[in-house]
Amino acid sequence: MAIKNEKDAPPAEPRRIHRFRERVRRNRLLNTAWRLGVFAVGSAVLLGGLIMMVTPGPGILGIVVGLAILATEFAWAQRALHRAKAAADRAKEKALDPRARRRNLLLGTLTAVLAAAALTAYLAIYGFVVPWNIDDPTFWT
Repeated sequence: MAIKNEKDAPPAEPRRIHRFRERVRRNRLLNTAWRLGVFAVGSAVLLGGLIMMVTPGPGILGIVVGLAILATEFAWAQRALHRAKAAADRAKEKALDPRARRRNLLLGTLTAVLAAAALTAYLAIYGFVVPWNIDDPTFWT
């Protein structure tokens, strides 16, 4: 006889990691050590993501991964992760708005043209001399 849907299926046997985690939860000391370890790793990844928001690197990804690690053990991190996902969805919808895309394309093009004009002006005045080797800085004064 075939099983028609998942509701009729017998409950699946817990996977090895779930059995391991249940065994750790039963021992108070091991559970505390496990939660401290998860907190330390998740906090380190989250802190790395926050640092990467102001330095080069995938900051948003670090924050989301850090919250996901923390959310495996802490309810507050789960709520923060859900809020972050909702904010990311709203940002995605806003970025895909045709008017916003047109505006961003226009601003990006204008910035590229201004950067090219500044580079052309620099090369016309100084040639290929790097700024720290300019002998006559009277142009800038």
